Order: sequence, then C-alpha cells, then structure tokens
Amino acid sequence: MAQYLKVCSVSCKFTWDDLQAVCRRQKLLCEQLAVTRKNLNDYEVEYLCNYRRIKGQEFFLVKWKGYSESESTWEPRRNLRCPGLLRQFRQDVRSALQRASKPLDSPSLDASTVSFLFQRAKQRVKLRLWEEKLNHSCRHKGRIFILNEVDLDGPPRHFTYISDYRFGEGVRQCQALAAGGCKCSDCIGEPIHGCCAGVAKHRVAYNRSQQVKIRPGLPIYECNSLCCCGPDCGNRVVQRGIQYDLCIFKTANGRGWGVRTLEKIHRNAFVMEYLGEIITSEEAEKRGEMYDKQGATYLFDLDYVDDVYTVDAAHYGNISHFVNHSCEPNLQVYNVFIDNLDERLPRIAFFATRAIKAGEEITFDYKMTIDPLDEEGTRMDANFNLAGAHSTAIKRVHMECKCGAENCRKYLF
Repeated sequence: MAQYLKVCSVSCKFTWDDLQAVCRRQKLLCEQLAVTRKNLNDYEVEYLCNYRRIKGQEFFLVKWKGYSESESTWEPRRNLRCPGLLRQFRQDVRSALQRASKPLDSPSLDASTVSFLFQRAKQRVKLRLWEEKLNHSCRHKGRIFILNEVDLDGPPRHFTYISDYRFGEGVRQCQALAAGGCKCSDCIGEPIHGCCAGVAKHRVAYNRSQQVKIRPGLPIYECNSLCCCGPDCGNRVVQRGIQYDLCIFKTANGRGWGVRTLEKIHRNAFVMEYLGEIITSEEAEKRGEMYDKQGATYLFDLDYVDDVYTVDAAHYGNISHFVNHSCEPNLQVYNVFIDNLDERLPRIAFFATRAIKAGEEITFDYKMTIDPLDEEGTRMDANFNLAGAHSTAIKRVHMECKCGAENCRKYLF
C-alpha cells in the first residue's frame, strides 16, 4: 500500500494566501510558500473598507489577505504600501459621498457609506478572482480584463467559461473529419492545389496579414491537424484564438455587460469565436420559450446547410457571451471549418468590419444580413441566409434596442 501512497495527491482546500497566513500566524518559515525571515511579518492588504481622520492623521480599516473580516485592523497611512488600492479606495469614497450629496472633507464616514465601500471592495475581489480564472482557463494570447464601475454586480451566476464547443445531448461531434491535410510550404503565397480551401472548391480566405479577404457568406477552410504546415501557417487564424486584450465591462445605459477592445484591431482581422453548447434545433425551441420570458437569449443557429443545430451560450460560452448588439456593428460573422468538415457544424467566427480603436466597444448585429451588390453578391446573400448569421441568428430577442446608432431599428426582433 505504501508504494501507491507515494504518488497519491489531493487538491488542497486552502488557497496559497491562506496557507501563507497560517504560517505567519504560527511564526513558521516555509520555503515552498515563500515565507522567509525577511517577510515573515509582512502582510498583504486585500482591500480597504473604512476611513477616519484623527488630529490630521489618516487611518484606514484594512482587510488583510488570508485573514477573516473580524481580524481587520485600523492602520495609519504610513503603514500601508499599496498605492493602487489607496488610489482606488479614495475614488470609491469620493464617488459614494458625491452620490449621497455629502461633504468630501468629512473626518469620518457614516454607516451607509461604509456599507457601500464594503460591498464595492468585496465586488472588486470577486471580479479580480473571476478575471484570474478566465485568463487561467483561456488558451489564447489575448488577455481578458473585467471592469464594473456602474453598479455592485459581481460575476454572472451559472455561467462557465469554455475554450471550445460543448456538445449537448443528441449531438454527435466530429461527424466529418478532414480526410487529409495539405502539403504546402507556403499556404498563402504558394498553395498547392488551392490548399485546404481549394480541395473544398473555395478560395483561401486570408492575405499575408491574416486578414479575411473573401466576402461574408463564403466559408473559410483553415489548415487542420493533418496538414504539413506548422502552427504559424497563415491559413491558421481562428484556431489560434483571440489575439487582442479585451475588457468585459458593465455598460452605463442598461445593456448589461459589454466588451471593448484595449488594443487597436485592424480591419478584417479575426477577433473571436462564438462558443457555447451545441444543441439540437428541437432543444433550442424548448429553451427559446424559456428565454422568451427572460427577455434575452444566446441562441445562434448553425444553419449553413440545414437547420439542425444551434449554439446556446447562455450557460457555457466564451467572451462572445458578453458582446452586445448594434445596428451599426463593427464585427461580421463567417463560418469556419478546420478539423471537422461537417457543414452542419461550422465554427462561428467574428471578424472586424473596419478598424476598431482601442477603448471602443465591439458589437455585432443580432439580425445581420448582406446587401446584394451584384449578381455574385445576390447569390451569396441567399447563401448567407443559410449561414448562421441571418435575421434569426440570435433568436427571440424581444426588447428595446439601446445601441445608439443613427440608423437604429429601435427594437430587437
């Protein structure tokens, strides 16, 4: 039995901070936890939650990381080495006092203001932990940040962040795997037999800058796991994931959470996929009735060739779950095929319709269509209505539109 116990391990229910706090309480040094003689008596501020000024000296009520709220202590300003937390706390105090029309130079805070500061501090901790969890679970270059300066809402409940499709009951995955891969050395510049797209009788979708160059409505065929090209191949764009730092933020006009980019996004660049749980159309109808009553939905039809499957991002999804609608969007949908060539199960990818400035909210049209420009465009428009990005892409959204665009349609249905 002993030999098996040597490789046995269980998850610790304490966090790293909790374990460090235990060591400091017990005055124990621990090299593995980085608790040394030099920092044995150092304590980390988790948040500040109250303030008072006595004889011109500032004191702050400190919640210490790894310690309970009952162990919080009042500390003079000189004892604190957390300029970022101090700056944020002062902003929260100022905001709370202005909202309550109270003097900004008060030597102490009343009960209602202290209660607000406690809630705000706890909210920031929850959002920070959620941010860390999202970035830990992501498998892409772009980082995700969380910001809520509007209300006291924390992370959404009953939502799990995923990095790939989740297949629901009755959906069989990988029904049509790629039969082979390309032999190209330069898939964009010198594609052999048209590379992967050519085999499917379509054009390569990207230029050398990894920007999409085909019209919306046409499918994208990327190189797959059987191809000879490496991960830096120019025909591997969507599969590399999000490349830009993005921020999930709470909107101030009642649209809930939204997403803005923290970096400039070039026109026609890939931004993100729409991920969620793939369910049958029959199941989507059932869930749609329930979502109707809630006034919102995250159902996205996968009807490139047949209306068989739907993506539901209500409870399982990625950052696209938080992207808002706009009647003048800066994102466009494309259908993408990589390893799975089952045309009933395309990947839904968002590309930028124009250059998007850093700090700008990213949006897509829940009822997007394509304007027919010519004979070819008219034909593609008809196909596009079968491509998971048409007038019923996001289904059953019965609510007032608040996108603020000049050509706003006023309602989402």
